[in-house]
Amino acid sequence: MTSTSATPAQAAPLSAATLARFAREVAKYPADQKQSAVMACLSIVQQEQGYVSTDSEAQIAAYLGMPAMAVHEVTTFYNMYNQHPVGQFKLNVCTNLPCQLRNGQGALEHLCKKLGIEAGGTTADGVFTVQPCECLGACADAPVMLVNDRQMLSFMSNERLDELVDTLKNHAK
Repeated sequence: MTSTSATPAQAAPLSAATLARFAREVAKYPADQKQSAVMACLSIVQQEQGYVSTDSEAQIAAYLGMPAMAVHEVTTFYNMYNQHPVGQFKLNVCTNLPCQLRNGQGALEHLCKKLGIEAGGTTADGVFTVQPCECLGACADAPVMLVNDRQMLSFMSNERLDELVDTLKNHAK
């Protein structure tokens, strides 16, 4: 009996357009500090590919002249970088203590129940990913959430969460 081991798919080389965007970001820093553009480069890759693979991290590291592990540390530190494919709508619900005290965990659980997934999961149709996240800096407006790392929503009662899901479903591709 022979066994085969799956090899992860290697990301395509970075396109000329991507490299041009990297160059514009790197140009903002002194030549000896181009590693400062790492977050911008990660964002560019995520915008173009939907997530940041370990192969993409290695390509960014090579471009910036830094260890791949240093890029990986940035990717894994911030929850705005997706390390695997996510749904069309990524819903991050703050579960830090101030939000917890104002039903942040309940909001997360409500979304998961409504969508039929666990926290960190993606719906079978690929439309929604729901994740807990750390402080979004709007504690007085709790519970708060972030949609697709761009739009912050405050005072998210179960009714408002239901309205949000219904609205986003209507705009799904």
